[in-house]
Amino acid sequence: MRLSRRVIRELADSLGDQDRLYTDPADCWAYGYDNSRRQVCPQAVAFPEHHEALARVVATCHRHRLPLVVRGRGSGTAGAAVPVAGGVVLSTERMRRILEINPDDRLAVVEAGVVNGDLQRALEPHGFFWPPDPTSADYASIGGNLACNSAGPLAVKYGTPRDNTLGLRAVTGTGSELRTGVYTTKGVVGYDLTRLLIGSEGTLALVSEATLRLTPLPAAKRTLRAVYADITAAARAVSRLMAQPVTPRVLEFIDGQAIRMIRDYADTDLPDDAGAMLMIEVDGDESQLDHAEAAVSRAAEGEGLVSLDSARTAEETRALWEARKALSPALRRIAPKKINEDVVVPVSRMAELIGGLDELSREYGITIVNFGHAGNGNIHVNLLADPDDAAQMARIEDCLQAVFRLVLKLRGTLSGEHGIGLEKRAFLGLEIEAPTLELMRRIKQQFDPEGILNPGKVFPEQD
Repeated sequence: MRLSRRVIRELADSLGDQDRLYTDPADCWAYGYDNSRRQVCPQAVAFPEHHEALARVVATCHRHRLPLVVRGRGSGTAGAAVPVAGGVVLSTERMRRILEINPDDRLAVVEAGVVNGDLQRALEPHGFFWPPDPTSADYASIGGNLACNSAGPLAVKYGTPRDNTLGLRAVTGTGSELRTGVYTTKGVVGYDLTRLLIGSEGTLALVSEATLRLTPLPAAKRTLRAVYADITAAARAVSRLMAQPVTPRVLEFIDGQAIRMIRDYADTDLPDDAGAMLMIEVDGDESQLDHAEAAVSRAAEGEGLVSLDSARTAEETRALWEARKALSPALRRIAPKKINEDVVVPVSRMAELIGGLDELSREYGITIVNFGHAGNGNIHVNLLADPDDAAQMARIEDCLQAVFRLVLKLRGTLSGEHGIGLEKRAFLGLEIEAPTLELMRRIKQQFDPEGILNPGKVFPEQD
């Protein structure tokens, strides 16, 4: 269905230029997908270049009750940016200004479309970085990071976007402007709307600008690789590593199935009896690294340790990371349409999770490969089911539900940083009780009374 000429004219006027609005389906089609591999063509795509234009577009959509989905770079995996109800996609890709870098107050103000990697490169000469570092940092936008509270490996030491964002400038579903948070590291005036909006996946308000809390770059870092006979030994080591005073900068994990896959597709120096692997990094002043390395090495040692290697040079560091970096290409080759879930369990329950996943793999006849951010218990569970195989897909939903029930039984949560979007909304009721869900729906209504912002996402369908 095409929009009326009147609505198209109002949207173009909101943007200030007809060239900032796409309405031809051939142009709009590319903005109807994300990394979930789902795709729906919107009726229009709007490209605001500043906050005021974004607010006018939202007000226009509110006035005409048009569905409105905000889109960063489409790197999300949960379908949050797919316009399932049609309407308008608002792309932030032209809102790419770094408005302020303030080293004295350790903050930066950026527009939502700034790419994470571009921000990091702009901060480096000032001696700072913004800790959230998802693997998609070189093409994911800050707005997208905020929408899903997407963090990456450094979250184990430095926290998530919720921990590293001071305030937001945003627009509600009525077109009203919000300013949330403070420019200081302390402040307790009013409700914490900043943390409420972060992780809300564009269902409450559209973020146009963010005030980010910066961290000084560490002077040096050191990498270690610990290989274990099995997942139980590795999981116990993770608990020890997280219980001692030196917090690792990075604590990454891959399981035995992943190691076997790496061996099939790449040369590796991993020991023959490797059943699980941890990648560990520490950082700080150069004078402190020997102490930090010794501390994490002691914690890594224990029953089941097969080998422990430390890198002192860039070449040695590259060699230690080689096996871990071979995993993603191997997964793409063997299962280009894999299903990737990012569940989280308490660190002490990781071994139970991986053991339970092995049992589910055998029960449902689906290969499951696990890796992720062990220091947070954030495990990426990869189900290597082929969507083109009808028999496998007939089993996959039951398997997924079993995976999620296992996670919740272990006092975990269904998503660490990918979000709920479209893909997980049917399972939300497994984790969140009905009264809490109802309260969330009422909060959504206060921000977006007409329900135009990202309809069909996050909340399960109501009977």
